[in-house]
Amino acid sequence: MDLTIEAPVTRHRFSPDFTRFLNWALVWILLANIPFMAMWMVGAPPRAIPIALAGLVGLIVKRMPRAVQWAGFVAVMVYSLLSFVSGLFSLTLDSLVYSLQFFAEIKPSNSIEYIAAAVVMVAILVGSWFLLKRDTNFSKPLHILLGGALIFGLVGADAAVGEGMRGHYFRPAPVGAAFESAVSKSGFAARADGQRHLVLIVVESLGVPKDNRAMADKLFAYYDDSAIRQRYEVSQGTSLYYNSTTAGEIRELCGRWGDYYELLQTDDPKTLDCLPAQLAKKGYASQAMHSFKGPFFNRESWYPRIGFQKREFAADLEKRGAEWCGGVFAGACDRQVPKMLAENLKQATGPTFQYWLTLNTHLPVPTEQNLQAENCETVSAELARDYPMICRQFAIFDDIDRALIKEITASDFPEADILIVGDHMPPFFDRHHRSQFDPERVPWLYLKAKGSQPEG
Repeated sequence: MDLTIEAPVTRHRFSPDFTRFLNWALVWILLANIPFMAMWMVGAPPRAIPIALAGLVGLIVKRMPRAVQWAGFVAVMVYSLLSFVSGLFSLTLDSLVYSLQFFAEIKPSNSIEYIAAAVVMVAILVGSWFLLKRDTNFSKPLHILLGGALIFGLVGADAAVGEGMRGHYFRPAPVGAAFESAVSKSGFAARADGQRHLVLIVVESLGVPKDNRAMADKLFAYYDDSAIRQRYEVSQGTSLYYNSTTAGEIRELCGRWGDYYELLQTDDPKTLDCLPAQLAKKGYASQAMHSFKGPFFNRESWYPRIGFQKREFAADLEKRGAEWCGGVFAGACDRQVPKMLAENLKQATGPTFQYWLTLNTHLPVPTEQNLQAENCETVSAELARDYPMICRQFAIFDDIDRALIKEITASDFPEADILIVGDHMPPFFDRHHRSQFDPERVPWLYLKAKGSQPEG
């Protein structure tokens, strides 16, 4: 007689409510955040609000129809993406949303980074649709508390991972922030006595190197030159910045913190009384050059509102002989603009204020695309090895500097003061590159014409 007793088979299964909780967490905690969590290893803006929002929306819609849940998920991902991009590029969220109308003007397909990001986002949205077929309507108080713990735990993890880099993101000017600019600190505007031209050059993504000797040695190195010193008094410094390029333009041109859309929404003479208009009262003609398209950020509209009598954008510069340079922001090649800038001043019949906003160093800087940046080891072997995209930027800076110096030291170049300043620190995606720059300041270089006339 067989007296063997078989042990009962024990199957460990989650309770139905806990299974529904896991289904919820998979979508609203993991899937909603995983592409941004993947950036933790390289660096990313803080995401406390998007993480909390995703969890909260997930809790609200968990008992609703699948289509409503998916619509909520899409809305959360759109907000998360906009918040992430605004943090990377030091834009306020409203500035970024306002700028979306110009998206058709840029070419993200020229960047492998943007293509990869788009593929990931589409895959996540498609995946979420199928995952939301599962029941996520858990109800036990313990599981709700656990959901809250996951949300706040992820917020805490995000804060811990980004410790030490918070100042590199989200830089709107705080209320009451003391103002400073290269124009004000250098004394540039005070030289407008009608005896010389004034040239202001705002350089895209020109930042202040931080604890990086190779970069510090390269910055403005070409201006340490006998031909420059013979003709100009050279000084340099740094200036506080907030937000991105257009805010940098308003800082230097209008002498305040702000952004361009404020200029489109007012007829207040005080608001529009910027440097071009002020110099016009002193008899200066004023003209602006930019290597991108005029409609982008409405520059073709607000440039004349602040006093620029003549504007030249990419199409105008290309007609004058500039080549096409590619990238996400494709336009005229900056390295060929200094010759045209010099021609403008040589042809001027009176004192002129010449403004130039560069373009080609806008991130990400690709190889090829006629940017002449693919062999940047000739610029710096150290930067090429350790910071390849910074190296590509400096290759473009070098081309601009050499072309400009050639023109401004020529015997027939008219007397002019020249101020060069960065708009904002370069907004690199990764911590490795981004941390090489001061997160608060931009550099400037002032070439003050020695001349023979008495100073004003």
